[in-house]
Order: sequence, then C-alpha cells, then structure tokens
Amino acid sequence: MKSAYIKFCSALLLFGSNGIVASQIALTSYEIVLLRTLIGSVLLILIFLFSKQKINLLQYKKQFAFIAVSGIAMGTSWMFLYEAYQLIGVSLASLAYYCGPVIVMVLSPLLFHEKLTWPKLTGFLVVLCGVVLVNGGAIQEGKNLLGFFYGGMSAVTLAVLVIFNKLAKPITGLENSVVQLFISFLTAAVYVGIRQGLTIQVSGEDWIPILLLGVLNTGVGCYLYFSSIGHLPVQTVAISGYLEPLSAVVFSFLFLGETMLPGQIAGAACILGGAVLGERRTVRKMGVRHRVLK
Repeated sequence: MKSAYIKFCSALLLFGSNGIVASQIALTSYEIVLLRTLIGSVLLILIFLFSKQKINLLQYKKQFAFIAVSGIAMGTSWMFLYEAYQLIGVSLASLAYYCGPVIVMVLSPLLFHEKLTWPKLTGFLVVLCGVVLVNGGAIQEGKNLLGFFYGGMSAVTLAVLVIFNKLAKPITGLENSVVQLFISFLTAAVYVGIRQGLTIQVSGEDWIPILLLGVLNTGVGCYLYFSSIGHLPVQTVAISGYLEPLSAVVFSFLFLGETMLPGQIAGAACILGGAVLGERRTVRKMGVRHRVLK
C-alpha cells in the first residue's frame, strides 16, 4: 500500500503542475491540449499493449458510448481550463476547475438517486461562498471576466466527464484512461482542424515543456494514477485527491509569483474545505462497506 500511495500522490502532484508547465509554452490553449493528448495517448496505448491487458470495452457498447461522451468532455474541459490559465492565472483557474466535482455532488440525487445529506448541502454552500470570495477579489483586481467564464465552463464540462464516467462502470482502470484520453485527442483535433487546420508552428524552445506535459504529466501521470488507485482505501483516495488543486495553488505562488488577496485565500479555503465536508459522510460510508467486504 505504501508504494501505491507514493504513486498516487506523485500523480496528483504531476497533475497539479500542469498549469506551471503549460505557462512555458507559447501556443494557444487548444494547440497545447491537442499536443498533450496526442503524446499522452500514444504513451498510454503503448503501456496498455505491453502490459497485455484484456480489452473489455467491445463487450459494453452502451458504456463505451458513455466513455466517448466523457472523453469529449475531457478534451473540452482542458481547452477551457488552459484558456483560463492564460487569462486569470493558474491558481484561480485551478480553483474554478475543481468546482466540477461539487456540481456532481449536488446533481447526484437527480442523476444517481443518492440522498442529498446536510453535510453535502452545507459543503456546497461553503464552496459557493468561496467562489463568490474568489471572484469578488479578482474583479477588484481587474481580472479578465472572460477568464472566469472559461474557468466556470471547465468545471461544468469536468462535471459532465465525471457523470458519464460513473455511468461506464464496467470499463475501468488503464483501459478507461486510454479510451478517454484518445477521444479527448480526437475532440481537440476536430476543433483545431475546423478553426485553423492541423498545421501548428512550434518553436524549438517549446518542445521541452510540450514533451514534459505530454509524456510526464499526462502519460506517466495517468499511468501512476490508474495503477495505484485500485490498491488504496476509498478514504485515502477521496481525501488525498485534494492534493491536486492545493498543489496547483502552491506551485503557482512559488514558480509563477501569483498572489491572492486575503479574501481570495479565504475563498480558496472555502472551496477546498467545502468539497471535503461534502464528501466526508459518503467517504465514511464507503469505508465501512470496504471493511465489511474485506
């Protein structure tokens, strides 16, 4: 379990550094997503083939359709997120993006017939207060409002990703990641092709961060994530998952010099704290079930 935990946390830290690496690439957001998903898809496909895992998706056509929608949402979400990175900075964009799971939490009673408990409702209201504080401070600073729109849309499309991924239960693990990432690449390719054609001018100095983002942050990161998550308790996965947005905020402060007003810091604490509060009871129930099954 110790090895799995190290791999899982390493994946989260890699994901948290995405915005830092992307900020070093002089390309548009959709071009970065296209190259990232292309390189990451190729690497994951090779890992999947060499690991000789069984292909299950052909047995579940309906679930494969859900995975396809989830992959389209992934590509779209990343394009919105990377646009937000460029307009409002990594820390604020990351906080907006991480509101996606909270949206899923609120919609779960309608979509998955899960009970909306008081901790979930309270957590949502705390997150909502955090969003108001973060956005209010940013408006005072004269931040680009379009960037917050893109950040909000990245959260909405992330929620779509999570919802349809939950509907595709039989297709899990590395196979799920390979299919989603490849479909997200196709989504970005279609968008870029319609917008400007598939010719991208990349300078020599951009190739190092592009390869880092595609190979390390995407390919290796997804492999570490999906190869470890199945060996960890539910509680560990749920709570440790908040290392990703937290590390994104810390990295943006350390490496990009981004700062937040006191109100925005309080808002960030509300967003992360509210999300943890909303999941706390669900995680506890799943942990009890996990122990009973053992």
